[in-house]
Amino acid sequence: MTADIFLEALAILIYFGLLISVAVVSYKKQRSDTDFIIGNRTMNFWMTAMAAHASDMSNWLFMAYPGTIFILGIHQAWAAIGLWVFFLLSWQFIAPKVRTATEQYNSLTFSSFFESRLSDLSGVIRVFTAVMLFVFYTIYMSAALVGMGFVLNTLFGIPYNISVIIGILIVIPYVFVGGYLTLAWIDLFQGIFLLIVIVFVPLYLLPLVGGFSGIWETLSNQGLSTSLIPNFQFKTIAEIILLTAGWGLGYFGAPHIITKFMGIKNISEIGKSKLVGMTWMFFALAGATLVGLVGVSFFKSGGLTIAPEVFIEMVKQSFPPFAIGFILCAVFAATINAMSSMVLVVSSSLTEDIYKKLFRKDAGPKELLLVSRMSVIVVALIAFTIAIAQISTIYELVLYAWSGLGASFGPLLLLCLYMRGITKYGAWAGILTGGILSAIWPLFNRHLPIDIPPLPPAFLLSILSIWIISKMTAHKIDETNSTS
Repeated sequence: MTADIFLEALAILIYFGLLISVAVVSYKKQRSDTDFIIGNRTMNFWMTAMAAHASDMSNWLFMAYPGTIFILGIHQAWAAIGLWVFFLLSWQFIAPKVRTATEQYNSLTFSSFFESRLSDLSGVIRVFTAVMLFVFYTIYMSAALVGMGFVLNTLFGIPYNISVIIGILIVIPYVFVGGYLTLAWIDLFQGIFLLIVIVFVPLYLLPLVGGFSGIWETLSNQGLSTSLIPNFQFKTIAEIILLTAGWGLGYFGAPHIITKFMGIKNISEIGKSKLVGMTWMFFALAGATLVGLVGVSFFKSGGLTIAPEVFIEMVKQSFPPFAIGFILCAVFAATINAMSSMVLVVSSSLTEDIYKKLFRKDAGPKELLLVSRMSVIVVALIAFTIAIAQISTIYELVLYAWSGLGASFGPLLLLCLYMRGITKYGAWAGILTGGILSAIWPLFNRHLPIDIPPLPPAFLLSILSIWIISKMTAHKIDETNSTS
């Protein structure tokens, strides 16, 4: 082992030593499955804000998104704009209502809320929800592992497959040891850290590439977009709208974020959480955008073959070994935050919605806690298998999974919170329509004249199916109520 690699590894070990300390301390606070899944609704506004936002930004923030800016230019920043605007809408219109409603129905998961809200005693909603969560989150988590594999491979030369295994071994202990509260404390710590890194690195390198004038000159020379709106042709405007909605709509149906709203202690603190979270997100996305732009000038003579590694390669070529290891811990931080939250949501659904509902209705808190932790291992191993196959890029994997989650649950959650007359049959139709259409949409999209992300059409058709089927089956609900 060379001295440089030793220093890089030492920085990473020190960082993870701090995280393990957080996990061990928070473990003592976990006493039941309610603690494990939503922290017994004891989160303050700082922790809620950082947990919601830090768990959202996976290695997409450091790798996939800057890589897209690096390849296509500033025009791709509409993805970040869409995310910021729709997250703000989610804080404003989803967070207060979902916190109140889930406590009213004593719901710990998405599906238990839908089931109670729609009086579905058949268990169908729980099964449909668990299936969609399992499918799309395993794909989402595989994207996180792909990114972690790239980082370790680039940094230490570790074979990709071994790097992914190391990623699994890093993530599982955090969820296994502490659950929701562990992740919340880790999110708070890592959220602050990764924000500092994603802003500091491009600002530090900006003078070295000639400032913004140097960046714009390089963008122009390489034929990349230098404007948010390159032209006002119909196709361009349509693509901007679709890109914005194709990412932003996902916030209405992202369980690993919505569950953070469920865990806040006081509804009156949601406004403060929103301010903290949206401020954090603005600077994080601005920093990630600047990473891609600085990278264009930094590598204007070539030297970068894998676009998502633009941040990693700039750090490797610009900082001393110990700093490299410490800075790249931010990529691990973003990955761990997101993946841990996703594993927790899926394992919670499998425990509450499948195991307890279908197999062990009288299971006690300790038993459910054990099942939750065993589910963590199973889900992580399946995500590992997908990551090893490397079926697509990080950007495409995240978009696919994000779209599936948003289309499966976003329309139903909105209508359950804001509309009367929704039936369980409409809910079944909405979950299936959104999830299935989003899953198969890439097969249709390749034949269209413009690129349409899966989420907008799947989201719209899911809403329509919920509304139409609910209207058609309203009499069945009335008949059931009249005979009960």
